[in-house]
Amino acid sequence: MKAHVYVMLRNTVLDPQGQTIHGALHKMQYQGVEDVRQGKYFLLTLSDTLALPAAQREVERIAREVLVNPVIEEYTYRLEP
Repeated sequence: MKAHVYVMLRNTVLDPQGQTIHGALHKMQYQGVEDVRQGKYFLLTLSDTLALPAAQREVERIAREVLVNPVIEEYTYRLEP
């Protein structure tokens, strides 16, 4: 099973890298991009022995305890068989 974990800065946190990318897109004349937020992506390969509820608990625990700074970041994830 694969766990796709997406970590993003909270909307209330300034994102200078996203702003730089947004400015570059504007200078390069890309149209219609109103905002850019950058983040992190993690792909976790989980043991096939984990049942879905256990896999969900483990991914949430890993995200909270290792991957995310809860003060400035939030996460979402999806599991894939």
